[in-house]
Amino acid sequence: MEETISLQDLFKVLKKRLWMIISLIALGLLAAGLISYLVLTPVYQATTQILVNKKEETTELPQFSSQDIQTNLQLINTYNGIIKSPAILNIVIERLALDTTPTQLTNLITVNNEQNSQIINISVQDTEHFRAVDIANMTAEVFQEEVVELMNVNNVNILSPAVHMDNPSPIKPNPMLNMAIAAVVGLMLGVGIAFLLEYLDTSVRTEQDVEESLGLPVLGLIGSIPEETGTKTTRRKKV
Repeated sequence: MEETISLQDLFKVLKKRLWMIISLIALGLLAAGLISYLVLTPVYQATTQILVNKKEETTELPQFSSQDIQTNLQLINTYNGIIKSPAILNIVIERLALDTTPTQLTNLITVNNEQNSQIINISVQDTEHFRAVDIANMTAEVFQEEVVELMNVNNVNILSPAVHMDNPSPIKPNPMLNMAIAAVVGLMLGVGIAFLLEYLDTSVRTEQDVEESLGLPVLGLIGSIPEETGTKTTRRKKV
C-alpha cells in the first residue's frame, strides 16, 4: 500500500518544528547582519563620463551624420581597451602616487558605453570613496591627453566628472539583500531539517502511530496514573 501524505500532515510537521525553523531564520539574519556590517569592507564606486565625437576642421557648427556616429561607435571598443592599458594606467599611478600596479588597477576599473551612444562610462570601485573619484577623473584626463598621440585624434571630451561626496553610500556589501538571502536560506534549511527529522523519527507515541505502523485498528487504551497520585498511594500503603 502506497503511503500518502496530505497537506494537513505537512502543516503538522512544520508546526511541530516551528521553533526550530524560526530559530534558523533568526540565526541566518543575525549572522548576515554581523558579517555585512562588521566584517565585510565597504566598497564605493565613482563614475566619470566621457564623450567621443568627431573633430570638425571648419569653424562652422558641427554637423553629425549617421555614418560619422557609426564610425565613432566602432572606435569606442578601441578606446575601451586603451583606457585600461598600461600606457594610460602607468601615468595615472604616477600622478596619484598610488601603491599599486597597472594589473591591479585594471581590476578596479570598468569601462562600458551606453547602448547606441557615444558616451563612455569609466567606473572605479575602491574601499575609499575619495580614491575612487580621483582614479576615475585622472583616468579620463590622462586618456583625453594621450589619445591625441596614440590615435592621432582629438575627439574626446569629459562630459561628467566624478564628484566627491560627504556621505557616500557603498555599493557593496548590501546588508538588506544579504539578510534577505540568509533568511530564505535559513527557512529552506529549517524546513528541510524538519522533514528529515520527521522521516527519521520511527518512535511510536500515539494510537494513530500504532495504526499506521501495524495497519491494525486500536481496540482499547490503557490509561496512565499521574505520578503525584501514585506517590501518594504508595505512602499510604507504607503507613
